[in-house]
Amino acid sequence: MEITHYDHDQYTLQQVVIPPPKPLLTAVKSSMRETFFSDDPFRRFKNQPGSRKVILGLQYFFTILEWAPRYKLSYLKSDIIAGVTISSLAVPQGISYASLCNMPPIIGIYMSFVPPLVYAILGTSRHMAIGPMAVSLVLLANIVSEEVSPAENPELYLQLALTSTFFAGIFQACLGFLRLGFVVDFLSQATIIGFMGGAAITVILQQLKGLLGIIHFTQKSDVVSVLTSVFTQFHEWKWEPALMGCCFLFILVLARNFSMKRPSMFWVSALAPLFCVITGSLVVFLTHADKKHNIKAIGQLQKGLNPVTISDLSTVIKSRHLIACIKAGMITGIIVLAEGIACGRSFAAIENYHIDGSKEMIAFGMMNIAGSCTSCPVASGIFSRTAVNYNAGGKTQVSPIVMAIMMLLTILFMTPLFQYTPLVALSSIIIVAMYSVMDIPAAIRLWKIDKIDCMICMGACLGYCFGSVLVGLSIAIIISLLRLILFITRPRTLNLGKIPNTSVYRSVDQYPAANSIPGILILQIDSPIYFANANYLRERISRWIYEEEDRIKASGERGLEYLILDISTVGGIDTSGIRMLEEVKKSLDRRNIKLLLANPRSEVIKKLDVSKFIEKIGREWMFVTVSDAVESCKFVSHSSDPSSAEGKVKPSEDNV
Repeated sequence: MEITHYDHDQYTLQQVVIPPPKPLLTAVKSSMRETFFSDDPFRRFKNQPGSRKVILGLQYFFTILEWAPRYKLSYLKSDIIAGVTISSLAVPQGISYASLCNMPPIIGIYMSFVPPLVYAILGTSRHMAIGPMAVSLVLLANIVSEEVSPAENPELYLQLALTSTFFAGIFQACLGFLRLGFVVDFLSQATIIGFMGGAAITVILQQLKGLLGIIHFTQKSDVVSVLTSVFTQFHEWKWEPALMGCCFLFILVLARNFSMKRPSMFWVSALAPLFCVITGSLVVFLTHADKKHNIKAIGQLQKGLNPVTISDLSTVIKSRHLIACIKAGMITGIIVLAEGIACGRSFAAIENYHIDGSKEMIAFGMMNIAGSCTSCPVASGIFSRTAVNYNAGGKTQVSPIVMAIMMLLTILFMTPLFQYTPLVALSSIIIVAMYSVMDIPAAIRLWKIDKIDCMICMGACLGYCFGSVLVGLSIAIIISLLRLILFITRPRTLNLGKIPNTSVYRSVDQYPAANSIPGILILQIDSPIYFANANYLRERISRWIYEEEDRIKASGERGLEYLILDISTVGGIDTSGIRMLEEVKKSLDRRNIKLLLANPRSEVIKKLDVSKFIEKIGREWMFVTVSDAVESCKFVSHSSDPSSAEGKVKPSEDNV
């Protein structure tokens, strides 16, 4: 590589290099690898014999084959304690969430049996606790209930929910196998926070039915309909369930706050729901409150293993409800993935181990496919339950296996014990659980950091509360897309100046001490140059030139001679962008202003070379850094001045 030297001050000018062209197949292969295989999952298979590759392949998909041989017996005690602890939370939580989405209570227990076993075989998180997630179940119930009423046809309603879970699993597994996890990224953190907050508000208000003992209640989920139903049915309010519900709420909130202040006492909060269920069941059984005091109980629960529902799935797939099931499955599948992967990564970061996003998607997908065939609606990783598992000392995927065994024993032998559980106890458990889902500090933080993110959050929340699930998601996604379009079509252009006593050029807005160079305007374009923003950038550059010329006239400085475009942050350019640069050059030529480019990136300079733009601008006017470009401008200006050009050496024209 040639280096050009300035003899007058020993300044070294580095060449700008045009990368050599790559064959089409090589370029496509490289692009595909960067897009879909950024983590290089095939790295472990390199230079391995065939038999070893088979073993590694099985370990990749069935992670239990990887961690089970390395399992230490010293972990067993901690895993058993953690598994038993989360199972004590899973029973009342599962029954509550099943009633929340108008499904048989036993379904909630089923969801903590089969899905955790599948995840333990395929998942990569050591601490993830699997089970029903209230938000996803509410979302699923709202979409399915628009197709079939759970009150009029409960069997078909359950079949549609399970079929939707099947499609959710198919969708999740396909995203994992095809490594299309970026689809989940379209749901930003602000969207998730707002969406879950809106779901929590609507679910909490719906529990007023159980707390007040209301019989006739709306099937709609929006805030207006729910509050209207509550206050128009004032004559149905009953004080007995309200009193019992307030007592349970007090116990649950007290236990939650106590555990938050003393993390070592996590088990107090974990066991509080089971305590409320047992206490409420004893009160109902001993006082016959279900018959004498208007306190409704769950009733008889079905015993036995999960019924196989494969034939029901095939029946629904052939029916007119197929489209609704696919829609419900895709929407809930994305929500479950976003929440579950975030949960797993949070605890993996604490313990400093890696979560493979693609493998997690496959695990979630297969988990929900298996669940849909065994009477389990969509399951996910749950923050609250995972936190209990972690605090209880869970070390590996053995703890959810222990929980699944406890759920199996419950299903086979202990379901009759829950027939006297009062519905008001379940409503209290749901209210406290959903209140913890509302991340108010996160929403406040969004307002402080990024107002548009806060708008997205509030749009999702209010859209869910006063409209529906789809309204909330649509508002959040539309605002997000508008923000993205605005960012793409209206990129920033920055005026750069030199920071004193350095060779660094930065924005004069960010660094007021940065000095502009007489006769030189330095602009930085802060985005790729595409058809969507090319016209705006041309107009914005022209405006910068007008403003600089007006400033020069007002200050009496030397006229504008050079425009340096720092395109170091321009990651790509299309034909419209190249056309824009050509038009800018023509406009500058008419004003006798020279155009220079600084630090073009690989993909950009290759296109500029193929389009012959480099020849038009002149190869000697492209530079590696802004500092090189400025020094060259100064040198040429001094060389053209007869009083100061003596002894100068002209820079080489072979600068590219």
